[in-house]
Order: sequence, then C-alpha cells, then structure tokens
Amino acid sequence: MNRKKEILIGFVVGLIANILGTLLYILLFSEFGITETIEIAIEQQHIGSLLALGALLNLVAFFGFLKLRRDQRAKGVLIATLITALIILYYKVF
Repeated sequence: MNRKKEILIGFVVGLIANILGTLLYILLFSEFGITETIEIAIEQQHIGSLLALGALLNLVAFFGFLKLRRDQRAKGVLIATLITALIILYYKVF
C-alpha cells in the first residue's frame, strides 16, 4: 500500500505542477486573462501547445524527486506527464 500511496502523491504533484506551469506561462506571456487565453487557445486549436508548455514544470518535480531518492513519487510524476501527453495527442489528432 505504501508504494501505491507514493505513486499517487507523485501523480498529484505532477498534475499540480502541470496546472501551475500552464497558469504561470499564461500570466507571464499572455496579454489576456487566464480564461480568455484558454478560450483563444481552444478556438485556435493551440490548447495542446499550452498544456505542453505547462508540463515543463513537471521536469522540476521529476528530477527533484529523483534527487531526493523518491523513485515511486517520480514514477507518479512521469505517469501524470504521460497522461498529459495523451491529452495533447488527442487535441492534435481530433
């Protein structure tokens, strides 16, 4: 059970890092507000790119967990990143 808990913690950290990375990118580099930027990205079919830029923050979480020797948590961050990649693929294909 401990192993599953560690993976779940890493997964949640990966999701939070992705969301924070996306919001940070919007706040730093967008002329519009958060909701307007997301609406424009969906309308222009750039939501996948926006999510990919947000996922860059997952690198910090992943390598941070590896440095702390929390391999199972790093695995959870990796799973969250792979799910983000599948969502991006979905938006790019459909």
